[in-house]
Amino acid sequence: MAKLNNFALPVSQSGLKLYKNMQNDSGKTISTWMTTAQVPDQPVLSANTHADVCIVGAGIAGMSTAYMLSREGKSVVVLDDGPIGGGQTSRTTAHLSNVLSYGYSELEDIHGQEHTRLIAASHATAIDTIEAIAARENIDCDLVRLDGYLFPPDLQSLDEMNQELEAAHRAGLTEVELVNQAPLSGFDTGKCLRFPNQGQFDPLKYLAGLAEAIQRRGGKIYTGTHVEKIKGGLTACVETSNGQVVTADAVVVATNSPISNLATMHFKQAAYITFVIAGKVPRGSIPNALYWDTLDPYHYVRLQSLDEQYDLLIVGGEDHKTGQADDAGARYARLQVWTQERFPMVEEILFRWSGQVINADDGIAYIGKNPFDEENVYIVTGDSGLGMTHGAIAGILLTDMILGRKNTWAEVYDPSRTRIGATGDFISENLNVATQYLDWVTPGKVDSVEKISPGTGAVVRRGLTKIAAYRDENGILHEHSAVCTHLNCIVAWNSSEDTWDCPCHGSRFDSQGKVINGPAIHGLAPVEEKIK
Repeated sequence: MAKLNNFALPVSQSGLKLYKNMQNDSGKTISTWMTTAQVPDQPVLSANTHADVCIVGAGIAGMSTAYMLSREGKSVVVLDDGPIGGGQTSRTTAHLSNVLSYGYSELEDIHGQEHTRLIAASHATAIDTIEAIAARENIDCDLVRLDGYLFPPDLQSLDEMNQELEAAHRAGLTEVELVNQAPLSGFDTGKCLRFPNQGQFDPLKYLAGLAEAIQRRGGKIYTGTHVEKIKGGLTACVETSNGQVVTADAVVVATNSPISNLATMHFKQAAYITFVIAGKVPRGSIPNALYWDTLDPYHYVRLQSLDEQYDLLIVGGEDHKTGQADDAGARYARLQVWTQERFPMVEEILFRWSGQVINADDGIAYIGKNPFDEENVYIVTGDSGLGMTHGAIAGILLTDMILGRKNTWAEVYDPSRTRIGATGDFISENLNVATQYLDWVTPGKVDSVEKISPGTGAVVRRGLTKIAAYRDENGILHEHSAVCTHLNCIVAWNSSEDTWDCPCHGSRFDSQGKVINGPAIHGLAPVEEKIK
């Protein structure tokens, strides 16, 4: 195994078993969770069926919702075009936290004090719920409770910490305290905030346990099943690409970015790619806790047991808007520098991977009825970097809504909400999207497909349109329209993950044009087809 200098990926001599039973379809990099979990294979939907609730998406939000509904006696069908957890859940760092990407002082400005208290309480409840489910269902998912430490980027930012402490206390997190520094030797964080009762786990082990529990209660899970159309109404209808239909009393769309909403939600959130490295450190050399700084983009750090001698130090950050940069090597390198300066005990980098985060314009997820849709179509999106706890919140809240029970979180997470304090982010993100349409009139990244080497892709201009051209390892050229099938932006090549990424609303396609992340439903059109 080479050192990180040439960014080696995991190999067998490192004693790591690659994740063979699940073909991850969201990129070519490998997360540590893909080497440890055994998620059971599921069949493809091959016949029409009916359920009380059809859930589209088998990640943390969809599976949490299916589990909680099944415990209430509801029949559920879960559909996913990949394997269980094969999307962004397998690419998280799996923090279980009530420390959000927006500080509590900022959340208070946007949402008001009472709603901010509900936000804090909902994330604390989510951690408790995941812990309770793991215990109830006997799921061995490496779940532990531990402290979290939030520290500023420099030692002169005490005012920021004091302001955040006061806001956290107003939000009901009265056990949060200001400490002199995080418990790290050789790295002086300066005064920082300690958040007790945080958590961490292995997300794919957890989903494997949820799958078994759902099926034990009669729930059905179908993978390799692509959803093409969702229609609400008295009897909701979910149509798949292989011609099968699921009818249901309600539908939950839990696809990271909703595929049931053409534009409304996508104007209120933005897709970002975030990067992660995981390095081997001697066991016990770093206290087991969660760590974050307050840079923009911020860094997030945790540990995971590797073997009897070593832990993995997992460090993430260096985000950029999806489809608007192709410099992953430089971002991984900056993560390495940041990590080695603060954690010199890192011996070797074993993993690097990226994932997609959907950031809501006001800092918290959108969970509830899909705007401008029938009353029985629900969505969960806008995880804003807290996908694990937002996923559990979705399970609790959507179960209550579907069962007709009142929930005090419903207004807070309502997808139809507008927050005056979030208008700045709303405007700037949508101006950014508007500028991406200028790609229609720019030259291609290369002027000829002959310049595309094997294993790479590039956008090429051909007349009045643009072509997403990929040359496979055998030298065969694959050409598709570069026009995203969601709202017609021009996609860009992601050389780190071998995907075509849309810079407007975060749709992603594999090298062969197959859609792997919404909001797009359909893949990129082959050039042999007439491009409308």
